[in-house]
Amino acid sequence: MSRLPENDQEMPLVSHLTELRTRLLRCVGAIFLIFFCLFYFAQTIYTLVSAPLRKYLPEGATMIATDVASPFLTPFKLTMIVALFLAMPVILHQVWGFIAPGLYKHEKRIAVPLLISSIILFYAGMAFAYFLVFPIIFHFFASVTPEGVSMMTDIASYLDFVMTLFFAFGVAFEIPVAVVLLIWIGVVDVEYLRKIRPYVIIGCFVVGMILTPPDIFSQTLLAVPMWLLFELGILAGSLIRKRQSEPPDEDETPSDQPPAPLS
Repeated sequence: MSRLPENDQEMPLVSHLTELRTRLLRCVGAIFLIFFCLFYFAQTIYTLVSAPLRKYLPEGATMIATDVASPFLTPFKLTMIVALFLAMPVILHQVWGFIAPGLYKHEKRIAVPLLISSIILFYAGMAFAYFLVFPIIFHFFASVTPEGVSMMTDIASYLDFVMTLFFAFGVAFEIPVAVVLLIWIGVVDVEYLRKIRPYVIIGCFVVGMILTPPDIFSQTLLAVPMWLLFELGILAGSLIRKRQSEPPDEDETPSDQPPAPLS
């Protein structure tokens, strides 16, 4: 008979739902707490986010607001999104606290690094977009503006544009975590992933074409990191598989097997 996960207890459905509700309320509370702390700086936050575009606007040109409420609603919306991103560690911590009791010890040893890595990689993807991708894209857009056309971007349209890129790059940088998970649970093996490498590269460019604006620069800047992160996931997954194939130490009993009987 297989052992139940460590610290597993028979909890009724109502108890699980109550715990889930409590953790969801904590997530919502964290988001609103961060939002209220940042709301006073909403205009400053939007100024910071719009800096990569404003740097390449023609002399005398400014961003514009075409809707009456845009000067208020757009920074408000951005601040709420920023609060959500900043609350992501709290949200993932609550998710971990909900699922951790159902995991074995060896599963927890893998899950914790993956959880931390997913947070770091998501923020790294957003930073990559802001500091590297945005300047290249906006410089290109400004340089190809037709003669006689004044480049004056609407603040709401700009926010939608950059949030799409932030989310696309944040999710794309999660590829190593996804690859390691697939290898760890046995859905695919390392040799198979290496075999389909050409198709993955093509798929990266297809995803880049779908998730980014219709220009070759932003598509390439998303597709190439996705491919490199895929290779990083294969490397990490092969190391995990190698470690799993090694026999356990003589003085160490696997957590998911009953201890050997005494002689």
